[in-house]
Amino acid sequence: MPTTVPCLWFDHGVAEQAAAFYVSVFPDSAVGTVTRYGPDTPGPEGGVMTVEFTLDGRPYTGLNGGDQFRFSEAVSFQIRCSGQEEVDHYWNALSDGGQEGPCGWVTDRFGVSWQVDPVELHELIEDPDRERAERAVQAMLRMGRIDIAELRRAADAVPA
Repeated sequence: MPTTVPCLWFDHGVAEQAAAFYVSVFPDSAVGTVTRYGPDTPGPEGGVMTVEFTLDGRPYTGLNGGDQFRFSEAVSFQIRCSGQEEVDHYWNALSDGGQEGPCGWVTDRFGVSWQVDPVELHELIEDPDRERAERAVQAMLRMGRIDIAELRRAADAVPA
């Protein structure tokens, strides 16, 4: 089976900086091979063309491709967190210099969109009790950073 590797197109030569940032945020992560532009290539000779890195053991490539393309929320990476501490860690790290969004979405300082969502969120909104699930969804829609305790209170119809 072939490996699918997301390639993130960065502009202004920040792929190496972005990779270093991401590996500082995610466990089991490392920067790998850095490939540089040579003569007669689209980038500045000696500048970083690509950087391979792993996040939580999964491969990624960063490409310094120029400013022709921009990231958008149409593509995002989900971070399924095991609890509030993980939610807070990723939310705080990725929103630093970036932009907080609704419903657990955050755009980092490089323009990449992430969904920082706890596993429990999915359990609650997929609850077979549709009224309980709907209360959890309505609570999530009012949040930026996901608050698991608040989701539980809302799902269980417990006043705040």
